Formats: sequence, C-alpha cells, structure tokens
Amino acid sequence: MTTNAIKHLVILGGGTAGWISASLLIKMLGKAIQITLVESEQIGIVGVGEATIPPIMTFNTALGIDEAEFLRETKGSIKLGIQFENWGKLGDSYMHAFGGIGKEFPSCSFHHFWLRSQQAGMNFDFWDFSLAYQAAHKNKFSKLNRIEGVNLPGLSYAYHFDAGLYAQYLRRYSEKLGVKRIEGKVDEVVLNPDSGDVERLLLDNGQQIAGDLFLDCTGLHSLLIEKTLNTGFEDWSHWLPADSAMAVPCESVEPITPYTRSIAHAKGWQWRIPLQHRIGNGFVYSSKYCSDEEARTTLMSNLDGKPLAEPRIIRFKTGRRLKQWHRNVVSIGLSSGFLEPLESTSIHLIQSGVLRLLKFFPNHGICPADRDEYNRQSKVEFEQIRDFIILHYKLNARGDSQYWKDCQRMETPESLQRKMALFAQSGKVCREQDELFTEVAWQQVMIGQGLLPKDYHPLVNALNDQQLQELLEQLKAIMAMTSEKLGSHDDFLQSLSR
Repeated sequence: MTTNAIKHLVILGGGTAGWISASLLIKMLGKAIQITLVESEQIGIVGVGEATIPPIMTFNTALGIDEAEFLRETKGSIKLGIQFENWGKLGDSYMHAFGGIGKEFPSCSFHHFWLRSQQAGMNFDFWDFSLAYQAAHKNKFSKLNRIEGVNLPGLSYAYHFDAGLYAQYLRRYSEKLGVKRIEGKVDEVVLNPDSGDVERLLLDNGQQIAGDLFLDCTGLHSLLIEKTLNTGFEDWSHWLPADSAMAVPCESVEPITPYTRSIAHAKGWQWRIPLQHRIGNGFVYSSKYCSDEEARTTLMSNLDGKPLAEPRIIRFKTGRRLKQWHRNVVSIGLSSGFLEPLESTSIHLIQSGVLRLLKFFPNHGICPADRDEYNRQSKVEFEQIRDFIILHYKLNARGDSQYWKDCQRMETPESLQRKMALFAQSGKVCREQDELFTEVAWQQVMIGQGLLPKDYHPLVNALNDQQLQELLEQLKAIMAMTSEKLGSHDDFLQSLSR
C-alpha cells in the first residue's frame, strides 16, 4: 500500500458527478481532508440524468437537504415510476411503479396470488394493486408513509429535476462547507515517475494542483482514468447497441405528470421528463439502425410543447471501466462507464460510487485490498443494472423494424438468462444481495412485457377461489380509494412556494 496519508482530495470536473461527490465527502469527512474541485465553465455537461429513483432520498437525507427548498431550487417534480409504452407490442403500456404491489406474505410474493387469479379467469390487472401506479395516472401526490387503517406502506417516490440546477445547488452547499473551487482547464496531467500515480494537474492558467487522491468526474472524456492511466473498457454494445442520444427541452404543459415516460419508436426510444419549468425530452438510438436525421424527425415530431433549443447529440459507448478505482484515481459518473438512462440510474450510480468510496476511504494510504473490493462491488452493481436494462430489449414483441427484431434474437448474459428462466417456470425472482432493483421491479417489467410464468407458489393454494377473489377485490379497493384521497401533484408543487 502507499504510505502517504490522504490529506488532499482533488475532484476534476464539476457538473452533477463532481458536485455530488464534493457535497457528500465534505459533509461526512468535514475538516479531516482538504477538498478541491477543478472545473471549467467552457466544458459542456452531458446532463442526461434528470430523472431519479428512490435511493436519492437516502442521499439527500444524509446531506440534510430540505425537500421543499431542493424542489424549488431545481425546478423539480415528483416521480412515482416510469411508464413504458410500445415496449411489448405497439399500443402496449405498463409501468415500473415504485414501492410495493399488493400485500406481502411470508415466504410468498404477492404476484403469485395475482398469477393464480389469472389462471382462474379473474379479471384483475396487476397494477390495480400498485398505489404508485394508481396515483400517477390520476396525477395525484401527497406524502404518505402508511395507508391509514391497514398495515400497508404508502407512497415511495423519487424526483425529476434540472440536472444543471441540481449541480449549482450542490455547489453552493459544498462551498459553504469548505470545498474550494478552481476555474480552469487541464493542460497536462503529471504522473509520479516511480509509482505511476497522478501527482498533479497543470492548468491552462498556470496553476498546479497537487493531490493525494483524485476523482475523475470528467464524464465521457474520462481524462484521468482512461486518457491518462489507460485503464481499459469493457464494451457491452453487443447487448445494448444504442450509441447515440438526441436531447431537447420543450415548453411545459399541464398537468405536470408525476412519472417518467419511455416511449419505444421504430428505431429507438424516447424519454419524457416533466419539470416545473419545462419538459426534458430525448431519443436514444443506434447509429447502425437509425440516422441522426431520422432521430431528429422522430424526436421533434413527438414533443408536447414548443422546443426551447436546438436538439444536441450525445455519443456514447455502453460498458464499464475495467477498474473504476485505478492507482490513486477513482472514476465517478460517466467516466466510470455508461448505461443508457432507460431506468434512470445515471445519478444513482454517481451517488452509490461516492458512498462506496466513503465506505472504503483510505486513511494512511491507499490499501490494495480496499481498492480491489471497491472495484468488485462496482463491477457487480454495473452488471446487475445492465441486465435489468437488457431485459426490456430482449422481451420486446415488436416486428416493425430490424432493430427490435435483432434485440429479440440476441444472446443475453448468463446471469440474466437464469433470472428469466426461473421466472418463466415458477414465477420466482432471484434477487442478489444488495441488488438495486427490487423483486417487484423485475416482476413488473417481465409481466408488463409478456413473460408470464407457467406456475405459481403453492402457498397461494391455502385460499380457495372465493377467498382469493375477496382478497384481491379488497386490496384493489384500498389502492383506488387511497389514491383518490391524495392531493393533486400540481397542488403539491405549488405548495412549495408558500
């Protein structure tokens, strides 16, 4: 291990990744180390991560962020899930809704009760039992921890927000706690001739920034982890062939819907993320199947309001850095790898990367065992999210373009094959320890895209058909009545300014 104490942490790159890293590390480490962030206003930010998933609540709580202030400052809105349209067959629609579905029973997930009801000819939709789904489609939201009168959880939610405003918000937070920001572009990265570690950054304004540990938050440029240290990249484009995204904001429309939309088109998919002041839109596609002009036409003809800018193109390659911590450089955000924003994991991967670094943070020098375990956990996390994204493509039932046909036919990772085979046979979901996506999330995508199990858990047979019917009718009524009592999402957002 290195014997130098970690006294000075240098973060290269601002944006969402840089300021998320700075805010958490300064909050948790305080005056134990010096933190300097180097960024240039001349360098653009990708900013595709405007939608989030519920773990962001834990992150914001750790920072002590006030929710109302946060939503005001970032023009944010509530997200109860992601609606997937046309991902099965044309005209199909389902939601990956947050929170639970139905009622959990010991040793038996609720969806087994629903599966038996389908085989018995009962007419229940799986999402009849999702409070988040019912609220989302009524444009309702109120903070609700538990459903009154029954032992059932309330609403689980996340946020949509302006990624640029979020970075500015966290910059103010970080600088107030002592993070030093330096404006400048890197002209040269100087390595230690003996260890090969990054020693210092030479900036275009003549400044030299030395550090003990460096965070690469330079996005797809990957200036330190790849261009300097030549760490290597594991390419996953044979599973996820999309290599381009076109993004454009448009004017907002009412009501502001409390969910993300992911709309599959003939040669890619479109995101729609509603904020208070605008709607974020984008189109993800593969240049092998779709030209930029086709992508532009598809995107611009499917906007809800007037475009507020010219669409911009983002090029990427799906995959991960072979080592996300190499020598004395930790890559955070897009510099560590890229997974398309289909399940809104971009910001989560930033936050989990920083939380993992905090867990393994070196004290009197970098310990190879800590670094190896950090890399092992990062690899597993990326692969698990990768599999969940591939699942959507593999299960598409479209026949209107070569793109979707090729996705249906592709060989999937063995880890995903196991999950799909198990669910198809018995309805069970094998979720690995600490895996990001819940069993309910896997159930919703597989059921929503037509993978229905052949069997269900035998514990369900403890109920006869009449008892099962009554149970499901009762749960459906609870979700419907509870969602009706919620306030409107627009009213909730307006209350933030009071």
